[in-house]
Amino acid sequence: MRVTFVQGGGVGFDQQAAVARVLAAAGVPVEFDVHLAGRASLDQGKDALPASTFEAVRASGLALKTKLLPPLGPGNPPNYNVDFRRRLGLFASVRPVHNLAGLPSRFAGVNFLLVREITEDLYATTEHEIVPGVVQSFKIVTEVACLRFFRFTFELARKHGKKSVHCIHKANILKMADGLYLECFRRVAKDFPEIAAKEMIVDNTCMQLVSRPHQFEVMASGNLYGDLLSDLGAGLVGGITTTSAINHGDGVKVYEAVYGAGYERVPPGKGNPIPLILPAVELLRDTGHAEAADRIVKAIEAVLTEGKVRPVDLGGTAGSVELAEAIAAKIG
Repeated sequence: MRVTFVQGGGVGFDQQAAVARVLAAAGVPVEFDVHLAGRASLDQGKDALPASTFEAVRASGLALKTKLLPPLGPGNPPNYNVDFRRRLGLFASVRPVHNLAGLPSRFAGVNFLLVREITEDLYATTEHEIVPGVVQSFKIVTEVACLRFFRFTFELARKHGKKSVHCIHKANILKMADGLYLECFRRVAKDFPEIAAKEMIVDNTCMQLVSRPHQFEVMASGNLYGDLLSDLGAGLVGGITTTSAINHGDGVKVYEAVYGAGYERVPPGKGNPIPLILPAVELLRDTGHAEAADRIVKAIEAVLTEGKVRPVDLGGTAGSVELAEAIAAKIG
């Protein structure tokens, strides 16, 4: 299987090598077609978002991606990850939130999907300075995007055998923008009578997540709320090590590491590779390699439970290679 690999720099290089080692140990014949973006591309004197990278992703239809790092230096750096999604026409980001054995967390048995609309809302970044000292930012919500997003979410819930979808909103205050969003949810829900359509205000959702997370099966959220809730969800089940993102567009899926850092923050060879291994696991599940994906997850959990080999961010000393080798050794 040939997979387009988008390399964004820093610990992404360590993660890439670790994922290749783990996939090889699982017996999955994956060949990476590596393309650069972000700082990795800038460091070679190329554009941060080269046209050739997008052409490769569109041609293959799927990609595994590290976090795209911004250039070094002062100021307000660009967010290449947002631009990358926009250029590819990705419209929904699926964040699985579930426990990993061996990682301490407040709750056990948490397992839900957070689905985030990623084309509009405040992240459309339509803003300007009216007069010095006064800035206006627009929250963009359109019927077309909302209907597409909710249909995708309900179809995803049906595919995974989920019985409910929560629409997360603030329509009690933002009566027009979130009001339209909520109205689109209700319209689409009528086409899926077997799935309970539930509604929850975003601030109450935060409280419910940290008190009764097991009530959620699928959460559908706008761009800003989804960004916040996905991090909150990750914190519930053990932090960045549990994270992955599957970004969907028309004919394109990008399996993305949420965690990444430059070598100025994390020394070479010391990055945690599991946040890229887990998106790779999701890619395997979607391409007919579910059995191998299960074996990799069991190996990760065995290593974490044993506790002898842990990355620095989990209180250990292991580097990327050492952790990848430990996981590979546990794959049956």
